[in-house]
Amino acid sequence: MESELKIDPRIIEEFLQMNRNIFDAPKLVAAPDEINLEMTPYDVVYSEGKMRLLHFNSDKPRQVKTPFLITYAVINRYHILDIHPQKSWVRNMLDQGLDVYLIDWGTPTKMDRYLGFDDYVNGYMDNCIDFILNESEIDKVSLQGYCTGGTLATVYTALHPNKVKNLVLTAPVIDGSKDITVVANLAKHMDVDKMVDTIGNMPPEFMYYVFSILKPFEQGLEKYVQFFKNIHNKEYVENFVRVEKWLSDTPPVPGELFREWVKNIYQDNLLIRNQMRVAGRLVDLKNISMPVFTQVAVGDHLVSPECSMPIHYAVSSEDKMLRIYATGHVGMIASSFCQKRVLPELGQWIKERSEK
Repeated sequence: MESELKIDPRIIEEFLQMNRNIFDAPKLVAAPDEINLEMTPYDVVYSEGKMRLLHFNSDKPRQVKTPFLITYAVINRYHILDIHPQKSWVRNMLDQGLDVYLIDWGTPTKMDRYLGFDDYVNGYMDNCIDFILNESEIDKVSLQGYCTGGTLATVYTALHPNKVKNLVLTAPVIDGSKDITVVANLAKHMDVDKMVDTIGNMPPEFMYYVFSILKPFEQGLEKYVQFFKNIHNKEYVENFVRVEKWLSDTPPVPGELFREWVKNIYQDNLLIRNQMRVAGRLVDLKNISMPVFTQVAVGDHLVSPECSMPIHYAVSSEDKMLRIYATGHVGMIASSFCQKRVLPELGQWIKERSEK
């Protein structure tokens, strides 16, 4: 007799439940563009080109005089730092008594294709910091950079050390030779001159492609399977849609900045070797002598921890801290773990090194 194929009843029930959940999804889930992120109120206090400097409002008493400026990455939007009232990096810093500013790079257009490191660092960033210093009547800021924004913050501080009191680097892209992520491997082998000369700005579609191949199963099939399994979990669904809204809103990257980035960081690895030049000026990491706090994540699939950690040893600061967290690239800045572990440590560190 032929053997009968037996299927575990639990598998059948799970399959049927998944089908029911998929059918229920349109009634339970809002589209990403319908989601209100409930972002922290702010004032646009300075703007230049597409860039805006945001100053966040708070009803909590200010505990330190030194302003805290966040330099966000040039990829995606700063919303991930304010993705949910209970998981907001910005609100947590405000609640700890800091005076928080943030640079929103905006959406570059074709006319911005020739903007490079000089424009971002010696132009936009320096003008923002000068504005903050004039407004606060103080001579230095605490500067934090996240991801590629951490690279910009590093370069800025090396070129303008007299304006930075404390430097916080969160998953910064520093040593391209040690970055083993898919992003780094692509960058190391691309003909970036041909790409930029042909296309100009790097379009969002290119960024979506790069993100899609970082973890093709986890970022493709698996995350949607988990989404439909948890379709009746309101908190899970809300967090999922908020992050999807953030991921789907990716601006172009100016062509010249992209070219310089790929060459200086990934292909020639000039930054960590103190050989990178911006507008003819050498970016010497030994110029960074103020307190430095470097934050890296063990599970970071966008920036290898080994790529970020070398900055801790490259600066001349005597007061420096390197913290390695058991989380991922986004988990380090927008999660319950971040609220409980990462931000309390950072806030205390900043307050101890800032003017009261």
